[in-house]
Amino acid sequence: MIEFPDLLIKEKPLSVNRAWQGKRFKTQEYKDYEELLLFTLPKHKTPEGKLHLTIEFGFSNMASDIDNPIKPLLDIMQKRYGFNDKQIYKLTVEKKKVKKGDEYTKIVIDKYI
Repeated sequence: MIEFPDLLIKEKPLSVNRAWQGKRFKTQEYKDYEELLLFTLPKHKTPEGKLHLTIEFGFSNMASDIDNPIKPLLDIMQKRYGFNDKQIYKLTVEKKKVKKGDEYTKIVIDKYI
């Protein structure tokens, strides 16, 4: 199991709604988020084959849809770690309520069994 115990992305998770302009143009906010995560995500060797990702989002607004920030995050993780999202066979996602300014994303990548 690969865990990032010390990794806490202290940025509000970026939703799909905020990631795209019109059809397929990244917003500046998405580009900034991508740059931040590519710099912040630690190096590690992703397991071969099928993957199980566990993601926990800390939202200050509980009206936030749990699925909106998943796609941008997965796209950025693929770029950083060199896996293809078709390798993800299990995705566990949870959201938690946090104070405004304390938003975060927590990630665990594990081999799918």
